[in-house]
Amino acid sequence: MNRRDFVQLTGLGLGGLLIPSMAGAQIIPHEALLAPALSPQQKKALADAALQTARTAGATYTDVRIGRYLNQFISTREKKVQNITSTESFGAGIRVIVQGTWGFAATNQVTTDGIKAATLRAIAIARANAKFQTEPVKLAPNVSHGEVTWNTPLTRNAFEVPVSEKADLLLQANAAAQSNGASFVNSNLFQINEQKYFASSEGSYIDQDIHRIWPTFTVSVIDRASGKFKSRDAMSAPMGMGYEYLIPKAEDKLKGPEGIVLYRNSYDIIEDAALAARQAKEMIAARSVEPGKYDMVLEPNHLGLTIHESVGHPLELDRVLGYEANFAGTSFVTLEKLNSKSFQYGSKQVNIVADKTQPGSLGAVGYDDEGVKCKRWDLIKDGVLVNLQAIRDQAFMVGEKESHGCCYSQSWSDVQFQRMPNVSLLPGKEPYSSQQMISDVEKGIYIAGRGSYSIDQQRYNFQFGGQVFYEIKNGKITGMLNDVAYQSNTQEFWNSCAKVCDESDYRLFGSFFDGKGQPSQASAVSHGSSTARFNGVNVINTGRTI
Repeated sequence: MNRRDFVQLTGLGLGGLLIPSMAGAQIIPHEALLAPALSPQQKKALADAALQTARTAGATYTDVRIGRYLNQFISTREKKVQNITSTESFGAGIRVIVQGTWGFAATNQVTTDGIKAATLRAIAIARANAKFQTEPVKLAPNVSHGEVTWNTPLTRNAFEVPVSEKADLLLQANAAAQSNGASFVNSNLFQINEQKYFASSEGSYIDQDIHRIWPTFTVSVIDRASGKFKSRDAMSAPMGMGYEYLIPKAEDKLKGPEGIVLYRNSYDIIEDAALAARQAKEMIAARSVEPGKYDMVLEPNHLGLTIHESVGHPLELDRVLGYEANFAGTSFVTLEKLNSKSFQYGSKQVNIVADKTQPGSLGAVGYDDEGVKCKRWDLIKDGVLVNLQAIRDQAFMVGEKESHGCCYSQSWSDVQFQRMPNVSLLPGKEPYSSQQMISDVEKGIYIAGRGSYSIDQQRYNFQFGGQVFYEIKNGKITGMLNDVAYQSNTQEFWNSCAKVCDESDYRLFGSFFDGKGQPSQASAVSHGSSTARFNGVNVINTGRTI
Protein backbone atom coordinates (compact mmCIF):
# COMPACT_ATOMS: atom_id res chain seq x y z
CA MET A 1 0.00 0.00 0.00
CA ASN A 2 1.43 3.42 -0.90
CA ARG A 3 1.14 6.50 1.31
CA ARG A 4 -1.56 8.17 -0.82
CA ASP A 5 -3.79 5.07 -0.77
CA PHE A 6 -3.24 4.72 2.94
CA VAL A 7 -4.26 8.32 3.70
CA GLN A 8 -7.41 7.89 1.59
CA LEU A 9 -8.34 4.66 3.34
CA THR A 10 -7.88 5.98 6.85
CA GLY A 11 -10.82 8.33 6.50
CA LEU A 12 -11.14 9.56 10.06
CA GLY A 13 -7.41 9.39 10.76
CA LEU A 14 -6.73 9.79 14.44
CA GLY A 15 -9.73 8.93 16.56
CA GLY A 16 -10.97 7.53 19.81
CA LEU A 17 -10.90 3.76 20.04
CA LEU A 18 -12.09 2.14 23.25
CA ILE A 19 -8.95 1.78 25.36
CA PRO A 20 -8.27 1.41 29.09
CA SER A 21 -8.56 4.64 31.04
CA MET A 22 -5.12 6.09 31.72
CA ALA A 23 -4.59 9.37 33.52
CA GLY A 24 -2.31 11.73 31.65
CA ALA A 25 -2.49 9.80 28.38
CA GLN A 26 -2.24 11.96 25.28
CA ILE A 27 -3.03 11.17 21.65
CA ILE A 28 0.24 11.72 19.81
CA PRO A 29 1.70 11.36 16.29
CA HIS A 30 2.67 7.77 15.54
CA GLU A 31 6.33 8.68 15.01
CA ALA A 32 6.58 10.03 18.56
CA LEU A 33 6.19 6.51 19.94
CA LEU A 34 9.77 5.87 18.83
CA ALA A 35 11.20 8.92 20.61
CA PRO A 36 13.77 7.96 23.29
CA ALA A 37 12.69 7.92 26.94
CA LEU A 38 14.79 8.97 29.92
CA SER A 39 18.03 7.08 30.35
CA PRO A 40 18.35 4.63 33.28
CA GLN A 41 20.77 7.08 34.91
CA GLN A 42 18.24 9.90 34.73
CA LYS A 43 15.49 7.67 36.15
CA LYS A 44 17.77 6.50 38.96
CA ALA A 45 18.56 10.08 39.93
CA LEU A 46 14.84 10.93 40.07
CA ALA A 47 14.08 7.79 42.07
CA ASP A 48 16.85 8.60 44.54
CA ALA A 49 15.33 12.05 45.07
CA ALA A 50 12.06 10.39 46.10
CA LEU A 51 13.77 7.81 48.31
CA GLN A 52 15.82 10.43 50.14
CA THR A 53 12.83 12.75 50.59
CA ALA A 54 10.72 9.91 52.02
CA ARG A 55 13.49 8.73 54.34
CA THR A 56 13.97 12.24 55.72
CA ALA A 57 10.20 12.60 56.23
CA GLY A 58 10.00 9.42 58.33
CA ALA A 59 8.99 6.67 55.90
CA THR A 60 10.08 3.16 56.88
CA TYR A 61 9.61 1.88 53.32
CA THR A 62 9.36 3.59 49.91
CA ASP A 63 9.04 2.46 46.32
CA VAL A 64 9.01 4.57 43.17
CA ARG A 65 7.66 3.63 39.73
CA ILE A 66 8.59 5.83 36.79
CA GLY A 67 6.56 4.67 33.82
CA ARG A 68 6.13 5.43 30.14
CA TYR A 69 3.10 3.62 28.68
CA LEU A 70 2.62 3.47 24.90
CA ASN A 71 -0.49 2.22 23.13
CA GLN A 72 -1.31 1.88 19.45
CA PHE A 73 -4.71 0.59 18.30
CA ILE A 74 -5.63 0.12 14.64
CA SER A 75 -9.25 -0.55 13.66
CA THR A 76 -10.60 -1.50 10.22
CA ARG A 77 -13.88 -2.51 8.63
CA GLU A 78 -14.15 -4.21 5.23
CA LYS A 79 -12.03 -2.04 2.88
CA LYS A 80 -11.60 0.96 5.18
CA VAL A 81 -9.27 1.85 8.03
CA GLN A 82 -11.60 3.33 10.62
CA ASN A 83 -9.29 4.49 13.39
CA ILE A 84 -5.63 4.66 14.30
CA THR A 85 -4.96 5.77 17.85
CA SER A 86 -1.56 6.23 19.44
CA THR A 87 -1.25 7.34 23.05
CA GLU A 88 1.57 8.02 25.47
CA SER A 89 1.38 8.40 29.25
CA PHE A 90 4.43 9.34 31.32
CA GLY A 91 4.72 9.94 35.05
CA ALA A 92 5.73 8.59 38.43
CA GLY A 93 3.95 6.95 41.37
CA ILE A 94 5.40 6.91 44.89
CA ARG A 95 4.27 4.52 47.62
CA VAL A 96 5.38 4.82 51.25
CA ILE A 97 4.81 3.24 54.65
CA VAL A 98 4.61 5.70 57.54
CA GLN A 99 3.48 4.67 61.02
CA GLY A 100 2.70 1.21 59.64
CA THR A 101 0.31 2.62 57.00
CA TRP A 102 0.37 2.91 53.22
CA GLY A 103 0.35 6.26 51.41
CA PHE A 104 0.44 6.81 47.64
CA ALA A 105 0.70 9.79 45.33
CA ALA A 106 1.47 10.26 41.64
CA THR A 107 2.63 13.04 39.35
CA ASN A 108 3.16 13.71 35.67
CA GLN A 109 5.81 16.30 36.59
CA VAL A 110 8.77 13.98 36.18
CA THR A 111 11.37 16.39 37.52
CA THR A 112 13.28 16.45 40.77
CA ASP A 113 10.92 19.03 42.25
CA GLY A 114 7.82 17.23 40.95
CA ILE A 115 9.00 13.89 42.35
CA LYS A 116 9.81 15.41 45.76
CA ALA A 117 6.41 17.13 45.96
CA ALA A 118 4.58 13.88 45.12
CA THR A 119 6.62 12.02 47.75
CA LEU A 120 5.61 14.51 50.43
CA ARG A 121 1.96 14.11 49.40
CA ALA A 122 2.29 10.33 49.79
CA ILE A 123 3.80 10.87 53.26
CA ALA A 124 0.92 13.17 54.25
CA ILE A 125 -1.65 10.67 52.99
CA ALA A 126 -0.03 7.86 54.97
CA ARG A 127 -0.06 9.94 58.16
CA ALA A 128 -3.74 10.74 57.64
CA ASN A 129 -4.55 7.07 56.96
CA ALA A 130 -2.65 6.03 60.10
CA LYS A 131 -5.38 7.55 62.26
CA PHE A 132 -7.72 4.79 61.08
CA GLN A 133 -5.24 1.91 60.77
CA THR A 134 -6.00 -0.94 63.19
CA GLU A 135 -3.05 -3.18 62.31
CA PRO A 136 0.32 -2.18 60.83
CA VAL A 137 1.30 -3.30 57.33
CA LYS A 138 3.47 -6.44 57.37
CA LEU A 139 5.72 -6.80 54.35
CA ALA A 140 7.21 -10.16 53.42
CA PRO A 141 11.00 -9.94 53.06
CA ASN A 142 12.43 -9.06 49.66
CA VAL A 143 16.08 -9.10 48.65
CA SER A 144 17.87 -6.17 47.08
CA HIS A 145 18.31 -6.84 43.37
CA GLY A 146 20.65 -3.93 42.75
CA GLU A 147 20.53 -2.50 39.22
CA VAL A 148 18.91 -5.01 36.83
CA THR A 149 17.01 -4.98 33.52
CA TRP A 150 14.42 -7.24 31.88
CA ASN A 151 12.98 -6.99 28.36
CA THR A 152 10.30 -8.94 26.53
CA PRO A 153 12.24 -11.08 24.02
CA LEU A 154 11.46 -9.55 20.61
CA THR A 155 12.36 -10.32 17.04
CA ARG A 156 10.53 -7.26 15.74
CA ASN A 157 9.22 -4.35 17.81
CA ALA A 158 5.61 -3.78 16.69
CA PHE A 159 5.94 -0.03 17.29
CA GLU A 160 8.78 0.11 14.74
CA VAL A 161 6.64 -1.51 12.03
CA PRO A 162 5.11 1.13 9.70
CA VAL A 163 1.45 1.77 10.44
CA SER A 164 0.64 1.24 6.76
CA GLU A 165 2.09 -2.29 6.88
CA LYS A 166 -0.02 -3.21 9.89
CA ALA A 167 -3.19 -1.69 8.46
CA ASP A 168 -2.55 -3.45 5.16
CA LEU A 169 -2.38 -6.82 6.94
CA LEU A 170 -5.76 -6.19 8.59
CA LEU A 171 -7.28 -5.20 5.24
CA GLN A 172 -5.91 -8.39 3.66
CA ALA A 173 -7.61 -10.39 6.42
CA ASN A 174 -10.87 -8.53 5.75
CA ALA A 175 -10.57 -9.27 2.04
CA ALA A 176 -9.95 -12.96 2.73
CA ALA A 177 -13.09 -13.11 4.85
CA GLN A 178 -15.20 -11.34 2.23
CA SER A 179 -13.95 -13.55 -0.59
CA ASN A 180 -15.08 -16.54 1.45
CA GLY A 181 -18.60 -15.24 1.96
CA ALA A 182 -18.45 -12.75 4.83
CA SER A 183 -21.13 -10.07 4.76
CA PHE A 184 -19.31 -7.88 7.28
CA VAL A 185 -15.89 -8.00 8.90
CA ASN A 186 -13.98 -5.73 11.24
CA SER A 187 -10.46 -6.28 12.49
CA ASN A 188 -8.22 -4.68 15.08
CA LEU A 189 -4.62 -4.69 16.19
CA PHE A 190 -3.81 -3.73 19.78
CA GLN A 191 -0.20 -3.02 20.77
CA ILE A 192 1.07 -2.04 24.21
CA ASN A 193 4.54 -1.16 25.46
CA GLU A 194 5.18 -0.59 29.18
CA GLN A 195 8.54 1.00 29.96
CA LYS A 196 8.74 0.69 33.73
CA TYR A 197 11.46 1.72 36.16
CA PHE A 198 11.14 0.57 39.77
CA ALA A 199 13.27 1.62 42.74
CA SER A 200 12.86 0.91 46.44
CA SER A 201 14.38 1.84 49.77
CA GLU A 202 15.55 -1.79 49.94
CA GLY A 203 18.14 -1.15 47.24
CA SER A 204 16.52 -2.37 44.01
CA TYR A 205 16.68 -0.44 40.73
CA ILE A 206 14.78 -2.39 38.06
CA ASP A 207 14.38 -1.25 34.44
CA GLN A 208 11.88 -3.25 32.32
CA ASP A 209 10.59 -2.98 28.75
CA ILE A 210 7.39 -5.03 28.26
CA HIS A 211 5.51 -5.64 24.99
CA ARG A 212 2.10 -7.16 24.25
CA ILE A 213 0.15 -7.60 21.01
CA TRP A 214 -3.36 -8.74 20.06
CA PRO A 215 -4.69 -9.15 16.50
CA THR A 216 -8.42 -9.87 16.42
CA PHE A 217 -11.49 -9.69 14.17
CA THR A 218 -15.20 -10.47 13.97
CA VAL A 219 -16.71 -11.97 10.81
CA SER A 220 -20.49 -11.97 10.21
CA VAL A 221 -22.44 -13.80 7.51
CA ILE A 222 -26.07 -13.02 6.66
CA ASP A 223 -28.34 -15.47 4.87
CA ARG A 224 -30.59 -13.12 2.89
CA ALA A 225 -33.24 -15.77 2.20
CA SER A 226 -33.91 -16.61 5.83
CA GLY A 227 -32.70 -13.41 7.49
CA LYS A 228 -30.46 -15.44 9.80
CA PHE A 229 -26.92 -14.37 10.58
CA LYS A 230 -23.93 -15.84 12.44
CA SER A 231 -20.63 -14.43 13.60
CA ARG A 232 -17.26 -15.91 14.41
CA ASP A 233 -14.39 -14.16 16.18
CA ALA A 234 -10.67 -14.66 15.69
CA MET A 235 -9.01 -17.75 17.14
CA SER A 236 -5.97 -15.67 18.07
CA ALA A 237 -4.51 -15.45 21.55
CA PRO A 238 -3.05 -12.11 22.65
CA MET A 239 0.63 -12.62 23.42
CA GLY A 240 3.59 -11.07 25.18
CA MET A 241 5.52 -10.81 21.94
CA GLY A 242 6.44 -8.40 19.17
CA TYR A 243 5.26 -8.22 15.56
CA GLU A 244 6.88 -11.59 14.88
CA TYR A 245 3.65 -13.09 16.25
CA LEU A 246 1.94 -11.98 13.02
CA ILE A 247 4.48 -13.72 10.80
CA PRO A 248 2.97 -17.24 10.56
CA LYS A 249 5.14 -20.34 10.76
CA ALA A 250 3.99 -23.73 9.55
CA GLU A 251 5.24 -25.49 12.69
CA ASP A 252 2.98 -23.29 14.85
CA LYS A 253 -0.23 -24.46 13.17
CA LEU A 254 -2.11 -27.38 14.74
CA LYS A 255 -4.90 -29.05 12.82
CA GLY A 256 -8.05 -29.58 14.81
CA PRO A 257 -11.20 -31.47 13.80
CA GLU A 258 -13.24 -30.40 10.79
CA GLY A 259 -10.43 -28.29 9.31
CA ILE A 260 -10.06 -26.01 12.32
CA VAL A 261 -6.57 -24.50 12.42
CA LEU A 262 -5.23 -23.78 15.91
CA TYR A 263 -2.28 -21.47 16.45
CA ARG A 264 0.67 -21.46 18.83
CA ASN A 265 3.47 -18.84 19.07
CA SER A 266 2.56 -17.31 15.70
CA TYR A 267 -0.75 -16.48 14.05
CA ASP A 268 -2.03 -16.36 10.46
CA ILE A 269 -4.80 -13.77 10.62
CA ILE A 270 -5.53 -14.03 6.86
CA GLU A 271 -6.01 -17.80 6.98
CA ASP A 272 -8.13 -17.57 10.13
CA ALA A 273 -10.36 -14.84 8.68
CA ALA A 274 -11.05 -16.95 5.57
CA LEU A 275 -11.90 -19.99 7.70
CA ALA A 276 -14.08 -17.86 9.98
CA ALA A 277 -16.26 -16.80 7.06
CA ARG A 278 -16.70 -20.39 5.87
CA GLN A 279 -17.55 -21.56 9.38
CA ALA A 280 -20.03 -18.72 9.93
CA LYS A 281 -21.87 -19.83 6.77
CA GLU A 282 -21.88 -23.39 8.05
CA MET A 283 -23.28 -22.24 11.41
CA ILE A 284 -26.41 -20.87 9.74
CA ALA A 285 -27.41 -24.33 8.55
CA ALA A 286 -26.22 -26.21 11.64
CA ARG A 287 -28.83 -27.89 13.80
CA SER A 288 -29.65 -26.76 17.31
CA VAL A 289 -28.25 -28.82 20.18
CA GLU A 290 -30.43 -31.16 22.23
CA PRO A 291 -30.01 -30.33 25.93
CA GLY A 292 -28.60 -33.05 28.16
CA LYS A 293 -25.42 -34.55 29.57
CA TYR A 294 -22.39 -34.67 27.28
CA ASP A 295 -18.68 -35.32 27.51
CA MET A 296 -17.10 -31.97 26.64
CA VAL A 297 -13.86 -31.81 24.63
CA LEU A 298 -12.57 -28.29 25.17
CA GLU A 299 -9.66 -26.84 23.20
CA PRO A 300 -7.29 -24.33 24.87
CA ASN A 301 -8.59 -21.16 23.21
CA HIS A 302 -11.93 -21.98 24.81
CA LEU A 303 -10.81 -23.59 28.06
CA GLY A 304 -8.58 -20.63 28.93
CA LEU A 305 -11.59 -18.46 29.74
CA THR A 306 -13.06 -21.12 32.01
CA ILE A 307 -9.70 -21.37 33.80
CA HIS A 308 -9.61 -17.57 34.11
CA GLU A 309 -13.05 -17.28 35.70
CA SER A 310 -13.30 -20.47 37.78
CA VAL A 311 -9.68 -20.81 38.95
CA GLY A 312 -7.74 -17.59 38.33
CA HIS A 313 -10.11 -15.12 39.99
CA PRO A 314 -11.35 -17.27 42.91
CA LEU A 315 -7.74 -17.99 43.97
CA GLU A 316 -6.87 -14.28 44.35
CA LEU A 317 -6.26 -13.90 48.07
CA ASP A 318 -7.95 -10.50 48.32
CA ARG A 319 -11.18 -12.04 46.93
CA VAL A 320 -10.87 -14.99 49.31
CA LEU A 321 -10.60 -12.61 52.28
CA GLY A 322 -13.43 -10.38 51.05
CA TYR A 323 -11.22 -7.31 50.47
CA GLU A 324 -12.05 -7.33 46.76
CA ALA A 325 -15.54 -7.78 45.32
CA ASN A 326 -15.49 -5.73 42.13
CA PHE A 327 -16.02 -7.42 38.74
CA ALA A 328 -18.13 -10.41 39.79
CA GLY A 329 -17.59 -10.60 43.50
CA THR A 330 -15.47 -12.48 46.01
CA SER A 331 -14.74 -16.24 46.09
CA PHE A 332 -16.23 -19.51 47.28
CA VAL A 333 -12.72 -20.49 48.42
CA THR A 334 -11.85 -20.08 52.12
CA LEU A 335 -8.49 -20.43 53.85
CA GLU A 336 -9.70 -23.67 55.46
CA LYS A 337 -9.83 -25.28 52.00
CA LEU A 338 -6.06 -24.98 51.55
CA ASN A 339 -4.45 -28.44 51.71
CA SER A 340 -7.72 -29.82 53.07
CA LYS A 341 -8.39 -33.56 52.90
CA SER A 342 -12.13 -32.86 52.81
CA PHE A 343 -12.07 -30.45 49.84
CA GLN A 344 -11.17 -31.61 46.33
CA TYR A 345 -10.98 -28.72 43.84
CA GLY A 346 -10.70 -31.10 40.88
CA SER A 347 -9.87 -34.61 39.78
CA LYS A 348 -6.33 -36.00 39.96
CA GLN A 349 -5.93 -34.94 36.32
CA VAL A 350 -6.06 -31.29 37.39
CA ASN A 351 -2.67 -29.70 37.99
CA ILE A 352 -2.75 -25.91 37.77
CA VAL A 353 0.18 -23.56 38.18
CA ALA A 354 0.69 -19.82 38.45
CA ASP A 355 3.63 -18.59 36.40
CA LYS A 356 4.90 -15.05 35.79
CA THR A 357 7.92 -16.25 33.78
CA GLN A 358 6.36 -18.23 30.89
CA PRO A 359 7.88 -17.03 27.57
CA GLY A 360 5.38 -15.42 25.20
CA SER A 361 2.69 -15.08 27.86
CA LEU A 362 0.94 -11.80 28.61
CA GLY A 363 1.95 -11.87 32.28
CA ALA A 364 5.63 -12.59 31.70
CA VAL A 365 7.92 -10.05 33.40
CA GLY A 366 11.16 -10.29 35.29
CA TYR A 367 9.93 -8.46 38.40
CA ASP A 368 6.50 -7.40 39.62
CA ASP A 369 5.46 -3.85 40.50
CA GLU A 370 6.84 -4.03 44.03
CA GLY A 371 10.23 -5.33 42.95
CA VAL A 372 9.76 -9.05 43.64
CA LYS A 373 11.48 -11.44 41.24
CA CYS A 374 8.78 -13.39 39.43
CA LYS A 375 8.42 -17.17 39.63
CA ARG A 376 6.17 -20.20 39.12
CA TRP A 377 4.26 -21.95 41.88
CA ASP A 378 1.58 -24.63 42.29
CA LEU A 379 -2.05 -23.66 42.89
CA ILE A 380 -3.77 -27.03 42.46
CA LYS A 381 -1.84 -30.29 42.59
CA ASP A 382 -3.53 -33.61 41.75
CA GLY A 383 -6.84 -31.82 42.28
CA VAL A 384 -5.92 -30.49 45.75
CA LEU A 385 -5.83 -26.74 46.44
CA VAL A 386 -2.29 -26.09 47.71
CA ASN A 387 -1.81 -22.31 47.40
CA LEU A 388 -3.30 -18.96 46.44
CA GLN A 389 -1.99 -15.72 44.89
CA ALA A 390 -0.40 -13.30 47.37
CA ILE A 391 1.75 -10.16 47.35
CA ARG A 392 4.11 -8.74 49.98
CA ASP A 393 1.54 -7.42 52.46
CA GLN A 394 -0.59 -10.59 52.13
CA ALA A 395 1.95 -13.40 52.26
CA PHE A 396 1.82 -13.85 56.05
CA MET A 397 -1.94 -14.45 55.80
CA VAL A 398 -1.33 -17.78 54.04
CA GLY A 399 1.83 -18.73 55.92
CA GLU A 400 4.17 -17.78 53.07
CA LYS A 401 7.64 -16.37 53.78
CA GLU A 402 7.81 -14.40 50.53
CA SER A 403 5.55 -12.74 47.99
CA HIS A 404 4.46 -14.68 44.93
CA GLY A 405 5.46 -11.72 42.77
CA CYS A 406 2.04 -10.91 41.33
CA CYS A 407 1.64 -7.22 42.18
CA TYR A 408 0.74 -4.94 39.25
CA SER A 409 -0.54 -1.49 38.34
CA GLN A 410 -1.91 -0.51 34.95
CA SER A 411 -0.07 2.82 35.02
CA TRP A 412 2.19 5.11 37.01
CA SER A 413 -0.87 6.99 38.27
CA ASP A 414 -2.54 3.94 39.87
CA VAL A 415 -1.49 2.17 43.04
CA GLN A 416 -0.24 -1.37 42.54
CA PHE A 417 -2.21 -4.28 44.02
CA GLN A 418 -2.64 -8.04 43.75
CA ARG A 419 -3.38 -9.15 40.18
CA MET A 420 -3.78 -12.56 38.63
CA PRO A 421 -0.59 -14.13 37.24
CA ASN A 422 -0.67 -16.51 34.29
CA VAL A 423 -2.74 -19.46 35.52
CA SER A 424 -2.46 -22.65 33.46
CA LEU A 425 -3.58 -26.27 33.38
CA LEU A 426 -0.56 -28.54 32.94
CA PRO A 427 -0.67 -30.99 30.02
CA GLY A 428 -1.00 -34.73 30.54
CA LYS A 429 2.23 -36.69 30.94
CA GLU A 430 1.35 -39.54 28.58
CA PRO A 431 1.22 -39.14 24.76
CA TYR A 432 -2.39 -38.34 23.89
CA SER A 433 -3.74 -36.18 21.04
CA SER A 434 -7.02 -34.34 20.60
CA GLN A 435 -7.97 -36.77 17.82
CA GLN A 436 -7.44 -39.68 20.20
CA MET A 437 -9.55 -37.89 22.78
CA ILE A 438 -12.41 -37.46 20.33
CA SER A 439 -12.18 -41.13 19.32
CA ASP A 440 -12.69 -42.09 22.98
CA VAL A 441 -15.99 -40.17 23.30
CA GLU A 442 -19.36 -41.84 22.64
CA LYS A 443 -21.62 -38.81 23.17
CA GLY A 444 -19.96 -35.44 23.34
CA ILE A 445 -19.37 -31.97 22.00
CA TYR A 446 -16.12 -30.37 20.84
CA ILE A 447 -15.89 -26.61 21.54
CA ALA A 448 -13.32 -24.19 20.13
CA GLY A 449 -12.96 -20.48 20.90
CA ARG A 450 -14.39 -18.25 23.60
CA GLY A 451 -18.01 -17.12 23.64
CA SER A 452 -20.50 -15.57 26.04
CA TYR A 453 -20.38 -16.60 29.69
CA SER A 454 -21.68 -15.79 33.15
CA ILE A 455 -20.54 -16.65 36.66
CA ASP A 456 -21.98 -15.88 40.08
CA GLN A 457 -20.65 -13.50 42.72
CA GLN A 458 -18.53 -16.17 44.39
CA ARG A 459 -17.05 -17.66 41.20
CA TYR A 460 -18.90 -20.93 41.71
CA ASN A 461 -21.97 -21.46 39.51
CA PHE A 462 -21.38 -20.68 35.84
CA GLN A 463 -22.20 -21.24 32.20
CA PHE A 464 -19.92 -20.91 29.17
CA GLY A 465 -20.49 -20.81 25.43
CA GLY A 466 -17.94 -20.86 22.61
CA GLN A 467 -17.27 -19.98 18.96
CA VAL A 468 -17.83 -23.27 17.13
CA PHE A 469 -19.39 -26.53 18.30
CA TYR A 470 -19.22 -30.03 16.83
CA GLU A 471 -21.20 -33.08 17.84
CA ILE A 472 -19.24 -36.25 18.67
CA LYS A 473 -20.93 -39.65 18.26
CA ASN A 474 -19.19 -42.97 18.76
CA GLY A 475 -15.75 -41.41 18.47
CA LYS A 476 -16.41 -39.32 15.36
CA ILE A 477 -17.39 -35.74 14.53
CA THR A 478 -20.85 -35.89 12.95
CA GLY A 479 -21.54 -32.22 12.23
CA MET A 480 -21.74 -28.69 13.53
CA LEU A 481 -24.12 -27.61 16.30
CA ASN A 482 -25.67 -24.30 17.33
CA ASP A 483 -26.93 -22.78 20.59
CA VAL A 484 -24.52 -24.65 22.89
CA ALA A 485 -23.60 -23.65 26.43
CA TYR A 486 -22.59 -25.80 29.37
CA GLN A 487 -23.59 -25.25 32.98
CA SER A 488 -21.79 -26.42 36.10
CA ASN A 489 -20.18 -25.24 39.30
CA THR A 490 -16.45 -24.85 39.77
CA GLN A 491 -15.88 -27.89 41.98
CA GLU A 492 -18.19 -30.20 40.03
CA PHE A 493 -16.70 -29.13 36.70
CA TRP A 494 -13.04 -29.62 37.61
CA ASN A 495 -13.78 -32.94 39.28
CA SER A 496 -15.30 -34.11 36.00
CA CYS A 497 -11.95 -33.61 34.21
CA ALA A 498 -11.14 -37.10 32.90
CA LYS A 499 -8.19 -36.55 30.57
CA VAL A 500 -5.77 -33.85 29.38
CA CYS A 501 -3.83 -34.06 26.09
CA ASP A 502 -0.06 -34.04 26.10
CA GLU A 503 2.38 -31.15 25.73
CA SER A 504 2.33 -31.21 21.92
CA ASP A 505 -1.23 -29.83 22.08
CA TYR A 506 -0.41 -27.08 24.65
CA ARG A 507 -1.35 -23.49 23.71
CA LEU A 508 -2.06 -20.14 25.34
CA PHE A 509 -5.33 -18.25 25.70
CA GLY A 510 -5.21 -14.65 26.89
CA SER A 511 -7.21 -11.83 28.42
CA PHE A 512 -5.80 -8.53 27.16
CA PHE A 513 -7.93 -6.16 29.25
CA ASP A 514 -8.85 -7.97 32.47
CA GLY A 515 -10.66 -5.69 34.91
CA LYS A 516 -10.37 -5.58 38.68
CA GLY A 517 -10.56 -3.10 41.53
CA GLN A 518 -12.33 0.15 42.23
CA PRO A 519 -11.28 2.46 40.68
CA SER A 520 -10.93 -0.26 38.07
CA GLN A 521 -7.65 -1.23 36.47
CA ALA A 522 -6.92 -3.45 33.47
CA SER A 523 -4.19 -6.06 33.28
CA ALA A 524 -3.18 -8.75 30.80
CA VAL A 525 -2.90 -12.44 31.64
CA SER A 526 -2.47 -15.73 29.78
CA HIS A 527 -3.87 -19.19 30.49
CA GLY A 528 -2.26 -22.24 28.95
CA SER A 529 -3.65 -25.74 28.53
CA SER A 530 -3.88 -28.68 26.22
CA THR A 531 -7.27 -29.93 25.00
CA ALA A 532 -9.11 -31.52 27.92
CA ARG A 533 -12.16 -33.77 28.38
CA PHE A 534 -14.84 -33.25 31.03
CA ASN A 535 -17.35 -36.06 31.45
CA GLY A 536 -21.08 -35.77 32.03
CA VAL A 537 -21.41 -31.98 31.83
CA ASN A 538 -24.86 -30.41 31.58
CA VAL A 539 -25.49 -28.72 28.22
CA ILE A 540 -28.33 -26.26 27.64
CA ASN A 541 -29.82 -24.86 24.44
CA THR A 542 -29.32 -21.08 24.40
CA GLY A 543 -31.68 -20.57 21.46
CA ARG A 544 -34.80 -21.86 23.16
CA THR A 545 -37.10 -19.73 25.29
CA ILE A 546 -39.42 -20.90 28.04
